[in-house]
Amino acid sequence: MNIKEKIEHDLKEAMKAKEELRLSVLRMISAVLHNKEIEKRGRGMSAELGEEEIIAVLRSEAKKRREAEEGFEKGSRPELARKEREEMKIVESYLPAELPDEDLERIVSEVIAAAGEVAENDFGRIMGEVMKRVKGQATGDRVSGFVRKYLKK
Repeated sequence: MNIKEKIEHDLKEAMKAKEELRLSVLRMISAVLHNKEIEKRGRGMSAELGEEEIIAVLRSEAKKRREAEEGFEKGSRPELARKEREEMKIVESYLPAELPDEDLERIVSEVIAAAGEVAENDFGRIMGEVMKRVKGQATGDRVSGFVRKYLKK
């Protein structure tokens, strides 16, 4: 069962179990994926989303929740921050496990070694190459932290 099928299956299960928060989040994910398919169709591409595209959408939605949670915490709204945190956990449950720090560190060092002499202004080029290699198994901010750490050495 691919991610999209799992989401559709869990949506039906959440309806049956009357899990309001889960149902709400799964409907939102389903709508975002549907909109992404419509957007692709409008550009003359195949409407079906691949696993990597679905993962990218899910990571984006999780990031939105993380940022909203931080905003609510800063704004002294703990109840809304808690709701965003719960929604984020539901979204993240459909994402593949992230790479361990050691693996990510190894990939970053390999990319930098392959690039030869690098300076801090090579950040974008190194980030792009590392992101291609991790293919959705690490968030951009995690990769960014490791790349910055290596470029400062």
